[in-house]
Amino acid sequence: MKQLFALYSFIFLLFVSCTSDQPKTEDTRTVFKYNDMAGITSLDPAAARTFENIWAVNQLYNGLVEMSDSLTIQPSIAKSWNISEDGKTYTFILNNKVYFHDHAYFENKKGRKVTAQDFVYSFNRLLDNKVSSATSLLFAIDNSHQKAFEATNDSTFVIHLEKTFPPFLGILTMKYFSVLPQEIVERYGEDFRRNPVGTGPFKFKMWEEGSKLVFIKNENYFEFEGNNQLPYLDAVSVSFIKDKETSFLDFLKGKVDMVSGIDAINTDEVLTPEGELKNEYKKQFNIQTQPFLKTDYLGFLIDEKLPSVKDSPLKLKAIRQAINYGFDRKKMVMYLRKNLGKPATAGFIPPGLPSFDESKVKGYDYNPDKVKELLFLAGFPNGKGLPEISLATTEQYLELAEYIQSQLAQFGIKIKIDVQKASVLSEAIANSKINFFRKSWVGDYPDEENFLSLFYSKNWSPNGFNYTHYYNPQFDILFEKSQTETNDSIRYRYYQQMDQLLIDNAPVVPLYYDQVVRLVNKNINGLTSNSMNMLSLKKVKKINS
Repeated sequence: MKQLFALYSFIFLLFVSCTSDQPKTEDTRTVFKYNDMAGITSLDPAAARTFENIWAVNQLYNGLVEMSDSLTIQPSIAKSWNISEDGKTYTFILNNKVYFHDHAYFENKKGRKVTAQDFVYSFNRLLDNKVSSATSLLFAIDNSHQKAFEATNDSTFVIHLEKTFPPFLGILTMKYFSVLPQEIVERYGEDFRRNPVGTGPFKFKMWEEGSKLVFIKNENYFEFEGNNQLPYLDAVSVSFIKDKETSFLDFLKGKVDMVSGIDAINTDEVLTPEGELKNEYKKQFNIQTQPFLKTDYLGFLIDEKLPSVKDSPLKLKAIRQAINYGFDRKKMVMYLRKNLGKPATAGFIPPGLPSFDESKVKGYDYNPDKVKELLFLAGFPNGKGLPEISLATTEQYLELAEYIQSQLAQFGIKIKIDVQKASVLSEAIANSKINFFRKSWVGDYPDEENFLSLFYSKNWSPNGFNYTHYYNPQFDILFEKSQTETNDSIRYRYYQQMDQLLIDNAPVVPLYYDQVVRLVNKNINGLTSNSMNMLSLKKVKKINS
């Protein structure tokens, strides 16, 4: 009996010990949680095309350089760099204390040191358009050079360009240009997309596609904040609830720490008509807003060689200008977006980029008299005889399209709204099947060239992103000049001249310049953002309640 009693006592003490220790472990572990409604398709940087993929990849990998919150380029794995006087040779000196994540396929299962040769492999991999769409971003490299990417020693990486291209350093901040371990990538092949190994502040733990993704702290991360090694968080957890209401309810209940974007936020519930956080939520959440390098617009296909355009009234510049003048952007942003964004009454280039200047690029604002005058000049006084115009959009932007439809109707401009699935619409636009469409452009890197390249004639779709098939020799000359101009003031002047030409010719209807909008729980500290809407969690702290 004494032996039996002793055994029961031991089991009881073991049970009490385990159950009392377990909550303590959970309470002290800090996990940043967010939901991704769109879903992640790959954890390979070569596939970092969408925000969803980019956000996840940014936690796992580093490149040579990165973008600060103020959009300045700062060191990452490259501790310094030099650009030759002719702007064609970039030499990067690497931090020699950067290691890949520990992995079973490395010797002794320990992550090895990153070398310049790893960057040679990683960049050459991007030249294969079957691997990545980043190939087009490397158009400036010198293919005639024996080695466009070169490791002169373990800590020196050199890039040779064919011609000067000032935005190139900014392009290298994109997650495509992260460093990868060749032996791991080749061991997994296509399955590397779900077995990532990088150098970032977090390392891969598990991924149940469509359900849950978990990263854990990289204990060997090379970056510090003062004397503190980053990151502060123990883990990052991503859920994939597609329903907006369910996802937002989880945020209100504290099950996730952040929601991002107006499409993920129940604005009527938590925001005032002015876009401010309602008083009852100010103790629970913080709201973060700032300019977003994103322009939402309506596009016209204006290639008159196409039969669909040849017989369309949209081939007339006066009609396109009339549509631009025919609705109130300020009211649109106020009522449909709760002032989250800025009415696009200047050019296509958004605020947040250096050349943006409303005093130098004059766009369109609501002007009924101009609409009537332009309709008369086009041969359709008060809209009489003007055929119905079809506007293609998605369900997500139906309310916006209906607002524009209603405003234009008062001038006799009849709009028919064609709602399509996003994937179907994107393909139709890319293949010149749609004459009038809603679209947006998010900056891939913080340079105006990225926005204006949508209207360069050599980028006509389907091979490029010039969906409108805009062609203007004067625009093309300025665009080519700007690509090699190293004087910022002169280059910005070129950008403004191109933007004004674009607005005057009206192949697009700029609608609004978007904003980064985030709601964040009060127990989260150190979460910042930039105008690229990048999610960086390496300096984030969470106070468990």
